[in-house]
Amino acid sequence: MGRTLVENATKQGHDLTLFNRGKSNPDLFPDVERIAGDRDNDLELLKGRKWDIVVDTCGYVPRVVRKSAEMLKDAVDRYVFISTLNVYADFSKPGTDEESPLGKIKDETVEEVTGETYGPLKVLCENVIRQVYPDSSILLRCGLIVGPYDPTDRFTYWPVRVQRGGEILCPSPPDMQVQFIDARDLADFILHLSEKRGCGAYNTTGPADKFSMQEFLGICSTQTDSKASMTWVSEGFITSNEVGHIPMWTPTDWRGIFEVNCIKAMGAGLKFRKSTETITDTLSWHATRPVDYEMKVGLKPDKEKELLAKWHGGIKK
Repeated sequence: MGRTLVENATKQGHDLTLFNRGKSNPDLFPDVERIAGDRDNDLELLKGRKWDIVVDTCGYVPRVVRKSAEMLKDAVDRYVFISTLNVYADFSKPGTDEESPLGKIKDETVEEVTGETYGPLKVLCENVIRQVYPDSSILLRCGLIVGPYDPTDRFTYWPVRVQRGGEILCPSPPDMQVQFIDARDLADFILHLSEKRGCGAYNTTGPADKFSMQEFLGICSTQTDSKASMTWVSEGFITSNEVGHIPMWTPTDWRGIFEVNCIKAMGAGLKFRKSTETITDTLSWHATRPVDYEMKVGLKPDKEKELLAKWHGGIKK
């Protein structure tokens, strides 16, 4: 997200200052001002400066977020915080909007980020930002942020797998809705909202219309001219066979996380490029990675063959 935001902002003529530890891709953006430091210990390096907006892409713990929020209170006009859809308490039903109940954590002093604490900690971070910037904060609740440079492979796995061809193990149901946002579209929305002096919380995922897993994989096939065949296995088979993390899929009781209401953000100017562009650009970027690169998520080829054989052998639970 950070890299894409810098690229889009510089293309639009904005002046930027980067504040980070300088450990990931330190040679990027040599013409952009850079301040090296840790947000938990080195915020003093920012004293005496002013900016129009700050975009906080890596706030996970409320104590640390409060430090930057209070430090920059008189230095910025607007505080943009990258949050997550995981702030919501319940995804068993579709249609979650910005007014839906938020998750809670019993011990608010906990700072270990886990699958259980991630969402509630982000809620507490949001609360901090609202307290310090009641009328000048933008909270972006994101789902899957995808496209070139995505290190998680949660989206990239599928175009790459379809391009490889053969028989693909696919998670049922085929008509399950999926949602994601190209990082470039999210970056543009951040800049647009900031320039319009927006405020409040926004669900930021897409596309604008309903989009099924089957449709997504079909577009991947068309874009890669792939003759891959899709074998749709049941949820029970997935959950009982140590399949591991299947990207862009959830069990039934979490399916609402891919059926989120984003009408507010779209009304405020959020726009989505065609999925074909995201797929093509992601594949082009992936082709620059080492030839022996292994996906962080999804099925390894041997494991996939083993599971498909088991499925076809009639062991479907």
